[in-house]
Amino acid sequence: MRKLRVGLLALVAALSPSAAAQEWPNRPVRFVVPFPAGGSTDVGARLVGESLSRSLHQQIVVENKSGANGNIGIETAARSPPDGYTVLVATDAVSSNPHVYKMNIEPLKALTPVIQLSRQPIVLAAHPSLGVASLAEVIALAKAQPGLRYATGSGVGAQHMVVQWFASIAGIKLEQVPYRGGAPAINDLVAGHVKLGSLGSTPLIPHYKAGTLRLLAQSTQKRSPSLLEVPTYQEAGIKELVLDQWVGVFVPAGTPPEIVTHLNIEINKALGEAAIRDGFLQSAQEPVGGSAGAFSQLVDGDFATYARLVKELNIKPD
Repeated sequence: MRKLRVGLLALVAALSPSAAAQEWPNRPVRFVVPFPAGGSTDVGARLVGESLSRSLHQQIVVENKSGANGNIGIETAARSPPDGYTVLVATDAVSSNPHVYKMNIEPLKALTPVIQLSRQPIVLAAHPSLGVASLAEVIALAKAQPGLRYATGSGVGAQHMVVQWFASIAGIKLEQVPYRGGAPAINDLVAGHVKLGSLGSTPLIPHYKAGTLRLLAQSTQKRSPSLLEVPTYQEAGIKELVLDQWVGVFVPAGTPPEIVTHLNIEINKALGEAAIRDGFLQSAQEPVGGSAGAFSQLVDGDFATYARLVKELNIKPD
């Protein structure tokens, strides 16, 4: 009888949520953002973080830990204790970086996907002084002036790959100028130090509305609801080019499933709030939400897509 009682207690313990998971969160939660403040990832993290601070009754602390094309922040989060108190808010760099950079972790093994926050187009922007208003004019200029430069908010990632994909199809050569985030790239683009930029839509919107930048094309299948007047690459004649940039939430592998589920539920609720949705849409990000399983499939699918693009476009580390 004693052995049976011990066995039953062990079974109940295995099937019951851990005490730590039941009590979570009982202190502030850290959101690690692997890019500087002001970009789309940071905006998404702060919008959701404000809502979660209210619903979880604990402060959400956003920590911008940039560098190495996001790898520093990604690795920091992945190596943190899997207790629900460190959360990574990152882009599809999680899926693309392993194909071009030497990483100290395998992101798809070291991280557990929680939820997709948003998707947005990668947009090709031009300073008015460049004198172009369409992709066709960019192509003509690049053929007349080989080595035309463009800014990106990261090193070798989606923003870079979109332009190289475009250049390959168009038969032109464009030279990348990588920055450590969307905000510093925008600053130089608006100042005219670099005349083209391939960036997430979020930091471009205010400058586009002010008329200080022109937006020439966006990389999504359909036009973003926030940029209905900007053609897609496909509409502009680059038929094969479609690539979304997403922002999503991860936790270190080994985090209790109860915490993953709790986070997913609360973030889905946040994304359903009118003010939060409006905040995303105003920055040209479409709020998504959904299950952890659906997000995991997206992460895995993009991992395969980037593997193909890196090979076909002969992408090299910066």
